[in-house]
Amino acid sequence: MPQLTSDLIRLNNLQLASKLVSDEMMLGIQTSRRSGVGTEFEQYRHYEPGDDPKRIDWKLFARSGHYLVRESATESNQQIRLLLDLSGSMNYAEAGVSRLQYAQILLASLAYLGYRQNDQLSLYGLQNGAVQALVPTGKQAFLKIVGTLETSEAAGQWTIKQPSFPDFSRKQAEMLVLVSDFLQVGDEWIKLIQSIAAPRREIVIFQILGDQELDFNLSGFYRFQDLETGKEIELQADAVRDTVRQAAADYLAKLDDALRIPHVRLIRVRLSDPIGRVLSAFLTGKNL
Repeated sequence: MPQLTSDLIRLNNLQLASKLVSDEMMLGIQTSRRSGVGTEFEQYRHYEPGDDPKRIDWKLFARSGHYLVRESATESNQQIRLLLDLSGSMNYAEAGVSRLQYAQILLASLAYLGYRQNDQLSLYGLQNGAVQALVPTGKQAFLKIVGTLETSEAAGQWTIKQPSFPDFSRKQAEMLVLVSDFLQVGDEWIKLIQSIAAPRREIVIFQILGDQELDFNLSGFYRFQDLETGKEIELQADAVRDTVRQAAADYLAKLDDALRIPHVRLIRVRLSDPIGRVLSAFLTGKNL
C-alpha cells in the first residue's frame, strides 16, 4: 500500500520518510533502465537457488517477508542539482499537506536515491528572485540536504524578469531537478528554464498542484488569498467555476507548449498523488 504523504509528514523525520518512499518505489519497479538519477536503476528480484545469501536485503525481508536479492547497479557519479522553490505560494495546502512539505519529501527521496548511486548532490533554494546555494557538493551532502530541507521555509515572491544565474552557466553534464508550483505572474519561470537549458544539462520539473487548483470543485462563498502578496478577494465559487477551470487549462497548455525544449521534462503532480508513485513514474519514464 502506498505511503500516504500525510503519514510521512507525521513521522517528523525526513531522512526516514525518504528511505520509506524510496524502498517502496524500488519494490514496485520490476525492470531496470533508469531515466532519472544515475545511469542504471538498482532493482530487486526474488531469491533463487544458487544466489549468494549475502545479497539478500534483510531489512526489506523484515518488512515484506520476501527474500529479495539486490541486482548490482552501475554507480553513476552524476552531478545532480536539486532546486526548491521557496516562494510564498509553496505554503498552499490541501487535506493537511502543504506544497512545501510535499516538495521536501520528494526532494529528500530523490537525494536518497542519488546517495545510493554515488551521485554528486547539491541543493539550491529559489526565493525573492535569487538562487541561494544551500548545500554544496561534498562529503555528507545527503545528510546536509535532508537537514536543510527540514528547516526550509517558504515566503516572498518570485518576480525576477530577466534571470541571470552564474551558478548554472557551466557546461558540465548534469541534471537539474526543480520542484515548484510553477505558478507565475508573467513568464518568469519559463524564462528561468529557457536561460539555463543546455545540451548537456537535463532539466526535470516537478510541478506540484492541488486538486482544487486543477478541478475547482468548490461551492459557496470564499475568501481567496494570494500567498505571495497577501492580497485577498471574496468570490462566490459557483459563479467563477467555469472561468477558473478554463484559465487553469489555458495556463497549463501554455506551459506544456513553452517547455517543449530539448532535455527538459515537465512532470505534473497533484498533492494527492503518492510520492512513491511519482518517483516510479519519473524513473521509468511512464505517465502518472
